[in-house]
Amino acid sequence: MSGNSLFDRPDSPCVSICSTATFDEICRGCGRTIDEVAQWVTYTPEQKAAIWDRILAQGYPRPPKR
Repeated sequence: MSGNSLFDRPDSPCVSICSTATFDEICRGCGRTIDEVAQWVTYTPEQKAAIWDRILAQGYPRPPKR
C-alpha cells in the first residue's frame, strides 16, 4: 500500500486471508482485531484512517502468498 491519504486507500484493508490466533485475535491478513473487522462498516473515515495508520506501521495488510 503506497497511499498516504484516506482517499488513496481501499475502503477496507481486507486481503481475503481471514485467520486469527486465539491468543491475540488479530487477523493475519489485514492486521485488524476481530472487533475492528466486525465494526468496520460503522466507523467514521477518521476512525478507519487511524486503524489504517496502525496496521500499515505494523506491516499489514499482508498480501496473499502465491
